[in-house]
Amino acid sequence: MKNLMKKLSDVAGISGFEENIAKIIEDELKDYTDNIEIDALGNIITFKKGKKNMPKVMLAAHMDEIGLMVKYVDDNGFVGFSKVGGINDQMLLNQTVYIQTAKEKVYGVIGSKPPHVTKPEERKKVTQHIDMFIDIGAKDKEEALKMISIGDPIIFNHTYVELPNNLITGKALDNRIGCLIMIEVMKRIKTDANVYGVGTVQEEVGLKGAKTSSFKINPDVALALDVTLSGDHPGIKESEAPVVIGKGPAVILSDASGRGIITPPKIKNWLIETSTKHNLKIQLEVSEGGTTDASAIHLTKEGIPTGVVSVPTRYIHSPVSVASLDDIEETINLLVNAINDLE
Repeated sequence: MKNLMKKLSDVAGISGFEENIAKIIEDELKDYTDNIEIDALGNIITFKKGKKNMPKVMLAAHMDEIGLMVKYVDDNGFVGFSKVGGINDQMLLNQTVYIQTAKEKVYGVIGSKPPHVTKPEERKKVTQHIDMFIDIGAKDKEEALKMISIGDPIIFNHTYVELPNNLITGKALDNRIGCLIMIEVMKRIKTDANVYGVGTVQEEVGLKGAKTSSFKINPDVALALDVTLSGDHPGIKESEAPVVIGKGPAVILSDASGRGIITPPKIKNWLIETSTKHNLKIQLEVSEGGTTDASAIHLTKEGIPTGVVSVPTRYIHSPVSVASLDDIEETINLLVNAINDLE
């Protein structure tokens, strides 16, 4: 499982460029499922056939990561960029990145005006991304445009690393953790239910893949698999993020102050009863922050009972997120047992 997590985390795949992740999912599940297809938007939909009278279950894990995109090149060969997904500008400075072209990786660094020539009032402000640029070593615009193209995706150049206490860090744990969990659940379940394991596209920019794939499948029940804020580090209060690393997955009861998902009681009870029956750790979360694919899925067609199971993760939406392999395994066990126990 560690090797697969590394492969998923390290591969490039910002919103709109998820093909490499879909290929990994296909390779992993081709011998464990009855059908695999890629839909028009790029979602990968895997299917494990059960009995005709049994429910259809959808497991949705978004494949895309946050990143950047080439916007323009100035006369001196420096690259301007646009953000793709929710990125805090202050974490961009001095990052090493690579631009994924059709042929190769072009490496560069994000630079800005140095502190030596900034005015005192400027130093007190966060540098905005529009005032940054990427230096790829080109001598001018003409040379730069031979190396890259407008619209090329830009990836943070951070690799997967294992830390003490079975923790991991990587550039795309949001949401390759969810992809790993979906893959492992599809491999391990032994059920009469009809189960769809879906890798969705463009979650970070509007929950787009979840909308189209859930419309196509129209499941009886769905679970979004994602990550959530872990509140166990300096600078964050327990009241802001009570879920922490090491205490198992978070079952989300509400997110975005209810503007996203409000989990139906039967979904909540199903997951809680599964954890009790099989002696598995879970945490319950009511969130005022962001949302997940579940917000799109539960409003599809006449409405789909939907829940969210998330792995607590530090420093989300940065290239250095940290999570626990123990929490990931506990999440897989929760979902496998919940699906296997369906009647």
